[in-house]
Amino acid sequence: MSSDAEGVALKSLAELGLTALRPFSKPLSGLFIDSRLLQEGGLFIALPGTQSHGAEFAAQAIEHGAAAVLTDQDGHALMRQSLAEISVAMVVVEDPAAALASAAALWFEAQPEKIVAVTGTNGKTSVTHFCRQIWTELEYQAINLGTNGVQGAFTAPLSYTTPDALLLQSLLAKAALAGVTHAAIEASSHGLQQRRLDGVKLCAAGFTNFTQDHLDYHKDFEDYFRAKTGLFDRLLLQDQPAVLNIDDPKLAELAARLEQSNQAIITIGHRPEADICIDNLRFTATGQEMRFTYEDMPRLVNLPLRGKFQAENVLMAAALVIAAGAKPAAVFETLEHLTTVRGRMELAAQRENGALVFVDYAHTPDALEKAIAALRPHVLGRLVAVIGAGGDRDPFKRPLMGAAAAGAADFVFVTDDNPRSEDPSEIRKMVISGMSEPAQVKEVGDRAEAILRAVDMLKPGDALLIAGKGHETGQVIGDDILPFDDVEQASLAVAALDGGLV
Repeated sequence: MSSDAEGVALKSLAELGLTALRPFSKPLSGLFIDSRLLQEGGLFIALPGTQSHGAEFAAQAIEHGAAAVLTDQDGHALMRQSLAEISVAMVVVEDPAAALASAAALWFEAQPEKIVAVTGTNGKTSVTHFCRQIWTELEYQAINLGTNGVQGAFTAPLSYTTPDALLLQSLLAKAALAGVTHAAIEASSHGLQQRRLDGVKLCAAGFTNFTQDHLDYHKDFEDYFRAKTGLFDRLLLQDQPAVLNIDDPKLAELAARLEQSNQAIITIGHRPEADICIDNLRFTATGQEMRFTYEDMPRLVNLPLRGKFQAENVLMAAALVIAAGAKPAAVFETLEHLTTVRGRMELAAQRENGALVFVDYAHTPDALEKAIAALRPHVLGRLVAVIGAGGDRDPFKRPLMGAAAAGAADFVFVTDDNPRSEDPSEIRKMVISGMSEPAQVKEVGDRAEAILRAVDMLKPGDALLIAGKGHETGQVIGDDILPFDDVEQASLAVAALDGGLV
């Protein structure tokens, strides 16, 4: 990845807050973390990685015309070992990722006036989408940035939930120059631990919930939590509110700790002590009626969204928008107009007998359990689930996924979900191993067939939840990404069974 130098004034190392080992004052042509893309006169940032060190590619960067290299002590040592002579300026820092984030922010300079970030195991995408929708209703130029790319008043595709610091700062600058004033960013644990957001000027940050995920990357549960809390410990000033869902015990503990350090806090949840307290939820076929209290004033909102967790996500978004400066009364008036995010408890199809088919991104044990539980009040009959687990990802959660589905649904189809390089049958076996009632389980490897069979068994009053892929439009098998869309497959299955296909 490289900085997009178009429209950006050239800057020296000093202007980026960097100092070389020997005097170097020439202006740089750009910032680069991919040696293959480096342009003459650029700064190559050699980051340490899990499998290799960026300094191993420094020679290639120098061949392409790098004027300077930024790295850590290990990277500097690698370069001294591999290169007969280091002909470029060297910037050696303790944390190259943090230095990159700061330098990228100084390079691009422009950001939207109001930026909020949201972390949490589940709900980040929905919360950022809701933030953008509320701001848009209030007539601000707004975007959300994360799993589904950059959406709103400025659009762009993304490959990762939280992009690298160079790309993130480039997108924020382009959005600002396009007139965007408000932005909501998904802050993944990977992105936080790798300091990708360090240069972002936040006005508030939210934490939705904390459950098991990404233990293939983080060494343990506490390491995962520390990565998440870096958003508040490192990136927020004391007067910039932390918005926390204190229904989660870990976040209640975090709230108490932050209060002791005089951090501004807005709490949400069902607990009576929450600043925005959910008093009651009444579920309907099409959504839910939410009663909540804010500043001792009770309020009633009809949400066109299914699931208790969506009520929590909506109030998290509302609190963040209020923290960013909007008037509470105006914010609350917009909530009845919110729409669900694609692949988040999305109504995908309906059979002629009235049975409903939903698609949701739930891919963790907690998210799966909550998604099924969220549908239960809206369903008169049986609740059927289609689930799987991804390959080359946290294997410890697979039996927990099975246990969550078996404990919450009436019938479960276990199928494939992005097996990647692993044997899909072994993944399915691990999922099923966590189920205590295998009689209510059917293993069907082919995901399209599993969806068809699940739709076929739906009777009046039943509902089907297809979980795991949500908005995704591909199935990753080995090195191939095959076209696959759960919403599309659900629609095809209903059409085929109800005579809609000719």
